[in-house]
Amino acid sequence: MNAKPPAAPDAAVGATRFARVALAERAARRLADALSDRFEGLGVAAFEDDGGAWQVEVHALDLDEGALRRAVAEIAGAEAGEAMAFGAVAPQDWVAASLAGLRPVAAGRFLVHGGHDRAAAARARIPIEIEAALAFGTGHHGTTRGCLLAFDRLLRASRPRRILDVGTGTGVLAIAAAKALRAPVVATDIDPVAVAVARENARLNHVAPLVETFAAPGVASRRIRERAPYDLVFANILLPPLRRLAAPLAPLLAPDARVILSGLLPGHVDAARAAYAAQGLALERRTILDGWATLVMRRGA
Repeated sequence: MNAKPPAAPDAAVGATRFARVALAERAARRLADALSDRFEGLGVAAFEDDGGAWQVEVHALDLDEGALRRAVAEIAGAEAGEAMAFGAVAPQDWVAASLAGLRPVAAGRFLVHGGHDRAAAARARIPIEIEAALAFGTGHHGTTRGCLLAFDRLLRASRPRRILDVGTGTGVLAIAAAKALRAPVVATDIDPVAVAVARENARLNHVAPLVETFAAPGVASRRIRERAPYDLVFANILLPPLRRLAAPLAPLLAPDARVILSGLLPGHVDAARAAYAAQGLALERRTILDGWATLVMRRGA
């Protein structure tokens, strides 16, 4: 049973907690996958740093250091558990630093921008205003931009009527769909903070009546099921939850529906593709952008 560690007693209020450990590449990838499977609500990544060493990094608002250290020791060995370093990043500092360096990002007909670029963005075909916040998705990451480019291409040939955005983060993909299609969008996230951010961004972009946001793990929620079948689903998360999502999502899809998947490293593509192929979806397109893969899977009519 997956469980999220409770908050550490000394966790700073309003701070994002992080943990980091260096391992060999294979051990790092194995640990990242295992932690994602074991704990809901953790942001986990394995990556090669600038010095060529592989790191596993974990981020969460609530983080039990003892539980995480024990899990790391069990999966990767006692030495790795002891070597894991913990810290906190003040959210307000991260937001300020992010806003200072964010420039508008173009993705097909979409332009994602912050409030400081609102005047320049007014000339864009479909501007989407997203501020850096305690949720993923300012449009600058290769996964978000990859999803927007895939959606832009899809719009050249089809007009989805019912849209679901799983793991919505800041709501950027849901807002893009609502603006481009003027159609209802269901946007969910496991993190209530992300839900609040997405709801506010939908209001900021004048699509609040079209974007229904609420907290939900996966797609088992009654509210999600009642609004099916979906013609288009965005799922920009990570490989382990994407694999778990495939079977329960399939019955909610309309004939000829598309599922846009991201949050995948190139080495994860085959595993993600196989999970959805087993549910009757075929790979329609694959793109790699900034070291991240985006897949468009299509359900047969």
